[in-house]
Amino acid sequence: ILKTLNSWFWWENIWMPINCTWADFVDRDGLVFPKPHQLYATIPYAFVLLIIRFFSERYVAIPLAKALGIKNVRRVKPQPNPVLESYFRECSRHPSQSDIKGLAKKCNCTVHLVEKWFRRRRNLEIPTVLQKFKEAFWRFSFYLTSSIVGFIFLYDKPWFYDIWQTWVGYPFQTLLPSQYWYYMAEIGFYWSLIFTLGIDIKRKARAVLHRRYLRFLCPSQDFKAHVVHHLAAIGLMSGSWCGNYVRLGTLVIFVHDTADFWLEAAKMFNYARWEKTCNMLFIIFSIAFFITRMILLPFWILRATLYQPTYYSTTPVIAYFLFNGMLLTLQGLHLYWGYLIFKILKRFVFLK
Repeated sequence: ILKTLNSWFWWENIWMPINCTWADFVDRDGLVFPKPHQLYATIPYAFVLLIIRFFSERYVAIPLAKALGIKNVRRVKPQPNPVLESYFRECSRHPSQSDIKGLAKKCNCTVHLVEKWFRRRRNLEIPTVLQKFKEAFWRFSFYLTSSIVGFIFLYDKPWFYDIWQTWVGYPFQTLLPSQYWYYMAEIGFYWSLIFTLGIDIKRKARAVLHRRYLRFLCPSQDFKAHVVHHLAAIGLMSGSWCGNYVRLGTLVIFVHDTADFWLEAAKMFNYARWEKTCNMLFIIFSIAFFITRMILLPFWILRATLYQPTYYSTTPVIAYFLFNGMLLTLQGLHLYWGYLIFKILKRFVFLK
């Protein structure tokens, strides 16, 4: 069954134009082509990035946070109590008064001690400002580095200025070393986000329940939207790699990362209570977001993926629909987040 599914998945008519086979993409005459099996390397790269994240948070983010005046708050742990711990995990973190009285009788202690235990136990679930700062610092570092490196890789490429050049010579476009590492790092990063998504979300979701302004500054609490986003991003990059849409893929990566590091910088200064700096960075992020996600992506890149291929092939392959379907999914998420940004800017301007 697996062999049959594998043969169906890698059927040439899915990934490449008519009269092309996988044998045509064997490296030859100095031409190097992307190979699907190379994507397996993104998993170990993800673990390498997690190691880099650990050391950068510990040896760079923490000293920077202290320099900005962010203190590491140590919360008091409640006394070990298997009965209360079991109720906390399996039933409710906010027991009713009658449940508290029943638990007090079961544990042979006072109602006040049970209430105090649950309050301390809930506090352990709330992330400290330092924890949130470290996560924002890691994402800021990666997105900023990716944006700078992406610009260095792309600024001298003709398709960076003329989108039509992304299709010249397709599908026999050679793979550049810079494109390989750009893809591997980016896909590995999104795998690392998925590996830590559950942990990150559980910490963040409770930290901002009563601060509606910060609801967008911590967008990761929208768990479903981010799961869809990360999976769509990995699927999009992996699909573009297999179909050799690498030129377009690098443009998509660059357009996305150039706005994200402004948001992470705004979070960092928000945690440090630098309100004016945070507001300024959020406005810059909003401008960058609308330029890259609402103008460049739909009217520049989507135009190149939806419209321009018809000039090079009269029969679109299945990968054409898969690739554009994932791009349109991302664009739908951008519209959703753009709506949230617009609401915040409206409140920011008119309600101060």
